[in-house]
Amino acid sequence: MRLSRRSMLLSLPVLTGLTGLLWGCSGDAITRMPDLPFTEIDGQARRLSQLQGKVLVLNFWATSCSTCVKEMPRLIETHNRFKAQGLETLAVAMSYDPPAYVMQFAESRKLPFRVAMDHDGSLAQAFGDIQLTPTTLVIDKRGQVVKRYVGEPDFAALDDLLARLLAQPVG
Repeated sequence: MRLSRRSMLLSLPVLTGLTGLLWGCSGDAITRMPDLPFTEIDGQARRLSQLQGKVLVLNFWATSCSTCVKEMPRLIETHNRFKAQGLETLAVAMSYDPPAYVMQFAESRKLPFRVAMDHDGSLAQAFGDIQLTPTTLVIDKRGQVVKRYVGEPDFAALDDLLARLLAQPVG
């Protein structure tokens, strides 16, 4: 297929916008876990600092996201495989997700890990203005973000990474 000069010029803003969007996915990412409050769907108030010292899988998702729904059984398997070694998993529903949908999803799927609502978007904002779901962060025992997946993770690679991180001492 051959594009005319006019077609290429008209496509340039779209391509530039995509480049900016992709750059924003990794360019704005943080490297350290901030200490923010969050509320689990059961009403328990927590702080991210309470998870420090553990390996954390932090998954930003939405009930309206088909990839999020598809990956959730794999996320459950991963959590169950590593929880005895100290893995924490926190699934953060995006601010636009209706709380009733999130609660129903968590109950019907029997999610075995922490689930929180990001009511005001502050958690997504603090981790690099996350807007694409699913976005999964892996945070080590020192609170360092060591991996960021946008889209469904490669679960074999995630398992390898978690095994390595869980084997490391806390300090």
